[in-house]
Amino acid sequence: MEKSVIKKGEVIAFQTDTVWGLGCLPDDFEAVEKIYEIKNRNRSKPLILMSHDVKYLEKYVLGISAYAKLLMDKFFPGALTLVFKRSVLCPSFICAGFDTVGIRVPNSENFKEITTQVKGCVLATTSLNISDELPCRDYREACEKFQDKVKIIKPKYKEDIQNLASTVVLCCDDEIKILRQGSVKI
Repeated sequence: MEKSVIKKGEVIAFQTDTVWGLGCLPDDFEAVEKIYEIKNRNRSKPLILMSHDVKYLEKYVLGISAYAKLLMDKFFPGALTLVFKRSVLCPSFICAGFDTVGIRVPNSENFKEITTQVKGCVLATTSLNISDELPCRDYREACEKFQDKVKIIKPKYKEDIQNLASTVVLCCDDEIKILRQGSVKI
């Protein structure tokens, strides 16, 4: 039996292609609460779901339009978060009261290594930082600031990170709207 990199109730920190992240199992209310506490994050700000493959994320969303599918084909894996109406399978407590959820597939072998060791291959995530501060830039900084709060996964592969958050695009119904501009230009 393969050993999981994360257990119920745990929060982990990890490198992605954009910034360092903080995550937990998406159906774990206790761990989601820990993320909000660690970051001092306002509960009105949702988490997003990430996986190494969009097929694991699709069950959490509704109404993937043809244009959204084109964006996925072009920018997944990569620095793009797409926001959709959430399905009944998406835990409401990660969505901060919204009926939507963001999904992303990072272009990172380190992240893929983690999610392939997670039941369901999906994490509820946000950036690794205290709210209103810059995200951690590297493993050393993650350890200095958060080693007493979370399990930090040391990157296995040498990868450059952009240190710029993903572009966030709302894809509900026929509406396509950029909510946050990151490195991906649409």
